[in-house]
Amino acid sequence: MKLIKREQYLNKLINVLGTPDIKVITGIRRSGKSKLLELFKKYIIENIENSNIIHINYNLPKYEDLKEYKKLINYVEDNYKENMKNFLFIDEVQMCEGFEKAINGFHAEEKFDIYITGSNAFLMSSDLATLFTGRTFEIEVYPFSFKEYQEYYKYQYIQEAFDKYVFEGGMSGSYLYKTQEEKYQYIREVFNTLIVRDIKQKYKIRNADIIQNLADYLMDNISNLTSPNNIANVLNSNNVSITDKTINNYIEYLCYAFAFYKVKRYDIKGKKYLSTQNKYYLADHSFRYALLGTSNMDYGRIYENIVAIELLRRGYEIYIGTLYQKEIDFVAKKQGKQIYIQVSDDISNETTFKREVNSLLKIQDAYPKVIIARTKHENYQYEGIEIMDIAKWLME
Repeated sequence: MKLIKREQYLNKLINVLGTPDIKVITGIRRSGKSKLLELFKKYIIENIENSNIIHINYNLPKYEDLKEYKKLINYVEDNYKENMKNFLFIDEVQMCEGFEKAINGFHAEEKFDIYITGSNAFLMSSDLATLFTGRTFEIEVYPFSFKEYQEYYKYQYIQEAFDKYVFEGGMSGSYLYKTQEEKYQYIREVFNTLIVRDIKQKYKIRNADIIQNLADYLMDNISNLTSPNNIANVLNSNNVSITDKTINNYIEYLCYAFAFYKVKRYDIKGKKYLSTQNKYYLADHSFRYALLGTSNMDYGRIYENIVAIELLRRGYEIYIGTLYQKEIDFVAKKQGKQIYIQVSDDISNETTFKREVNSLLKIQDAYPKVIIARTKHENYQYEGIEIMDIAKWLME
């Protein structure tokens, strides 16, 4: 498969090179964590003199004998080289029984610069402090952005590329397949493996159909405010017996595995976070089409999902804004800065345009206000609001 540098993530790894933390690369399955590690390995070989890289990939049969932590320890110690800079790379670390004992031991010895990846239902953000008694530095990898998609395919026209990205998404493993159905089959298998094997195995879920039904519901309702109680009522009305508490737990499992991202509400006037009802966005919008079909494209919701993940990818904290019973799609915050964003499919209709603009004009503070839509035009301003074409914004 063709590799692109993914410089955003590669630079993050380069910036923490040599720090004492355990570097943990996380993200949804098949988002490119192992390929990123390969690129970083190549960087070290080309730029760090006197380096020794111990690289264990548990996906490969030749490391089958190391799936017990004492054997892993012995192998690493045997390959350690005195008077050299020793790097330890371990892919799919959770496949080694008792891996946390080995990693903590290596970290305590202070002999290795450690980088690990893992299946996310077993190695997720909420577990890191418990698993590793030492400090960790987490680098979250997302599926391909539109900019990376364009770098991969090099389409002549950006708008044409965006049309294709909307259908194909950022799961780069699917790019190897020629037809759209083959691509979607690959994407379905990635998502179903994530649910059936990882989440079911870790949390001992006996009825995988329920969590599949829940995932389908969340996919169908991206950009809609929802709550566990509402979802339980819908599923119960469809003869699926489940409580809102169980729904809440299952949603957490899906979010822990990076399948969905929860976005809370924020009261703009009161400057406080609201605990009732959230929105859930897919790690990659292609999952919705692959699992639910393309009969209802609903571009507005898909664009909103694409913008949500892009904001997270760019390091923003995002919230759903509320003001005078009106909704602002995103309040994006980073390093003391704040941006208000509305996302729309088509604002050529005057009624739609006024609706999007008026919600932003009601906000009294001086933070930037943006409408991101499929304009296919150059950026322009309307009463201080920046109007941006979504494809061009994604390429920034």
